[in-house]
Amino acid sequence: MRLILVGPPGAGKGTQAVHLAAHYKIPHISTGDIFRANLKNGTELGKKAQGFMDRGELVPDSVTNEMVKDRLENSDVANGFLLDGFPRNTNQAQVLDSILADKKMPLDAVLELSIDNSEIIKRLSGRRTCQNCAATFHNDFEKPKQAGVCDKCGGQLYHREDDKEEVISRRLEIYAEQTKPIITYYKKTGLLKNISAIGDVSDITIKAISALK
Repeated sequence: MRLILVGPPGAGKGTQAVHLAAHYKIPHISTGDIFRANLKNGTELGKKAQGFMDRGELVPDSVTNEMVKDRLENSDVANGFLLDGFPRNTNQAQVLDSILADKKMPLDAVLELSIDNSEIIKRLSGRRTCQNCAATFHNDFEKPKQAGVCDKCGGQLYHREDDKEEVISRRLEIYAEQTKPIITYYKKTGLLKNISAIGDVSDITIKAISALK
């Protein structure tokens, strides 16, 4: 299975990606995870990405495209992959098409997770992230056992800059302007599958697998 997950920030792409990657036994390739690893390690890519991410803006295509192309050179993608967070616009979608055509690895499907903006703001503004292991919790939906402390490693939880309400609103504006057009792009190819991202995580996963069949 060669799959792309699309949808606005806060739709649950990261959560569903983990479950779907396990189901299909394919690597979950998240640009967000790669960026955060670079931020933590203080690499040049991390420093470049930090300023954009803190403002809720997108990392430039040239940086992201190169990163994804390098990742798709790894041997673990031979039997498929799940891309989460890429492509974010039609330019990146076209670059990805070219990369996959060269490798003779066409996409099988593009899964869109749909959700209203009001629900997204509620979800993201309450999220808290561990400074140490990057595990996520929520003030309303998934509280840690001890306030401000990660259940998994005991690290301190913090409110990421890009999870603050004003930044979330900006991220949603950018999504509408730049990313939503890829929905049309993939709809024309016949690869697009759409499901609602409202409900229990396991129910959404079942809907996704059913749609992908």
